Amino acid sequence: MGTGRNLCEVSFLALSENESFARMVAAAFVLPLNPTVEELADIKTAISEAVTNAILHGYNQDGKGMVTMRFEREENRLTFVVQDNGVGIENVEKAMEPLYTSKPELERSGMGFSFMEAFMDSLLVESSPGNGCKVTMEKYICPLNDEASSETD
Repeated sequence: MGTGRNLCEVSFLALSENESFARMVAAAFVLPLNPTVEELADIKTAISEAVTNAILHGYNQDGKGMVTMRFEREENRLTFVVQDNGVGIENVEKAMEPLYTSKPELERSGMGFSFMEAFMDSLLVESSPGNGCKVTMEKYICPLNDEASSETD
């Protein structure tokens, strides 16, 4: 169980209440791989940060746009894509700097991309003004070796 390929895509309104929904969908998608508590927490945090960015920055909290998540599993490699069609990012490199926030009035920490980078094995952010933002993250889940744990020699 939990090997092979799987794919999931879900879209929802850019409302902050859907952040927890996004975290739970990601967790449910990953569970067949039997992740550790830490791996699961890392994935949920990274997804939460990406979705929050889409809602707060992509759509300026207007609740009118859609956020799309696409999850893919190929053996133990997970790919997570969070995409919006919002305002986009003028300078992706600047936006990815730790502590940088375009909305200081919201008391944001500016650590969203840093968390995504720290908790995932790879992070790619694609965006330009007026064209939304696409965040692609990969995570490798260490497979459990059931045979090794059941050997008795």
